[in-house]
Amino acid sequence: MSETRTLRPAAQYGPTAATVAENVKRLRKCRSLSIYQLSAQLRAAGRPITPSAVGKIERQQRQVTVDDLAAMAVILSVSPSALLLPLTDDPGSKVEITGVGPVAADEAWDWVDGRRRLDRPCSDLGAAALEFALYSRPPIRRSKEIGRG
Repeated sequence: MSETRTLRPAAQYGPTAATVAENVKRLRKCRSLSIYQLSAQLRAAGRPITPSAVGKIERQQRQVTVDDLAAMAVILSVSPSALLLPLTDDPGSKVEITGVGPVAADEAWDWVDGRRRLDRPCSDLGAAALEFALYSRPPIRRSKEIGRG
């Protein structure tokens, strides 16, 4: 009896993956790191990613896991959000976010920083905004955000 092998669909790369790819390449170059040097630093950090895989990340031919993202942020001396969003917070610029679509760049940064929901105005202080803060920030951060710390 022969087995029928089903092919797995190719990985779908969304707008956030494209942004991560662009930011990894931009920040690697800003730090004057070659693909080989970034790979070596990732390996030393316990996240072995070959130079060819780093190149594939930058060309959107390889997925980035959350562990990869965290290690790259540490090595590139940025926050993880600096890899997830384009380098703009201009309210007139739109940022494409997987699962949401285009949003104003300043709203995207506030969301990534845990300061707001994407589906409500920033001035909304209702239960939904408080629930977002409850689950998005540690208690000490929440109290500082609402002026108690």
